[in-house]
Amino acid sequence: MLLAAAALGACSAIKLAYNNLPTVSYWRLDAYLDFNGAQTPKVRDELEQLLAWHRQNELPRIASLLQEAQALAPGEVTPAQVCAMTDRIRERLLAVTERAEPAGTELALSLSESQLQQLERKYAKVNAEYRKGWLERTPAQVQEKRYDRALDRAEDFYGRLTDEQRDLLKQQAAQSVFDPRLTDAERRRRQQDALAVLRGFVAGKPSPAEARAALHDYIQRIAEPPPGPWRDQQQALLQEGCRNTAALHNSTTASQRAQAVRRLQAYQEDLRQLTATR
Repeated sequence: MLLAAAALGACSAIKLAYNNLPTVSYWRLDAYLDFNGAQTPKVRDELEQLLAWHRQNELPRIASLLQEAQALAPGEVTPAQVCAMTDRIRERLLAVTERAEPAGTELALSLSESQLQQLERKYAKVNAEYRKGWLERTPAQVQEKRYDRALDRAEDFYGRLTDEQRDLLKQQAAQSVFDPRLTDAERRRRQQDALAVLRGFVAGKPSPAEARAALHDYIQRIAEPPPGPWRDQQQALLQEGCRNTAALHNSTTASQRAQAVRRLQAYQEDLRQLTATR
């Protein structure tokens, strides 16, 4: 949560959410791992340090991305331009992940078997929620849910969409390659992978360098999945998203694009204020 919200902090209810990321992230992590008395102050401190680093080093880079998006917004865009921006956002996420690796390794080495059992229970709860939210729905209900989410995002950015634009979003949802079963299978695979890595730390007592290498490899397996159905799905969804985003943007009116520019300008002002905060 900290990584995604920090790297994309300009895309939500910014200043309050950003400044409270260490606290919110601590409680979210604690729900998964049930920190003990020795871990709690360390985790809180590391989260504060990570946000301070992000504020100084990453917010200016995100501001630069926003400026580029603002320059593109008044005109038409290509899927390639959207994908290029997506790749640069991904780079910023990975930069935060890399920065967090030493602290993450230290925490991972301090976990006990009882905490890993708590992690398993939390995983089971998350999986049940996903099953109820996605797998127990009909294909038509899944399409409707994805359409509703896309509509909310689009209207938050462009203002109210026309009937024709809403029809475009419905068509995109209906033709999507998204498969919630593959997402569920990949999540479960990652969960078991994480548990295996962490239980290896408990049993094998590796050195910090060995543990960091193992943790880094785990992160890389998420960032660059091996060949297979999930990697194919991920790549297909990426290309689909770029096409869909470009198609919707190119359907917008001058006033809708002006609204997008104003929204991007507001994001940049929020970032300016956040960067100035120490």
